[in-house]
Amino acid sequence: MSRRGRYRLDFRALMTQCEENYARMMPLMKALGDKDSLAVELGHEHHPHTLHLRVLERSPYTTTVRLEDQELLAVLPASRLTVRLYHDARLAEVTEARPFRRVAARYTYPNRHMHQRDEKAQWNGFLAEWLRHVHDHGRDAGMHWRQQVSGD
Repeated sequence: MSRRGRYRLDFRALMTQCEENYARMMPLMKALGDKDSLAVELGHEHHPHTLHLRVLERSPYTTTVRLEDQELLAVLPASRLTVRLYHDARLAEVTEARPFRRVAARYTYPNRHMHQRDEKAQWNGFLAEWLRHVHDHGRDAGMHWRQQVSGD
């Protein structure tokens, strides 16, 4: 049986993902403006649900926000990510993901909580997919938020 080598973080791929996530977050941040929260309606009339965006912290160079989806099933907790936006570097990275307090860049495997070796990369990939879904299907107060922000 061959032994797996030590996991090496693909830093370039992670930074590329964080740059893309920053670009995807900016329309939401523009829609948010100076408010501390924004509700984006997702889904369709038969299965509507809401994504809540809440600012946890603002500073000149960073903004920390929490994205939380509505619970769809009692047995399945709602998705919740804490994302830090670095405005000077134009990066957005997942720093926390429910139910875990912090997301590390890499984990030994196996581990007590059964994190994947590339957990941080996976959470940032999930954020990208989530933001694409919000872009394609999100509405703010009955108006498609993308149109509201870009003036389309």
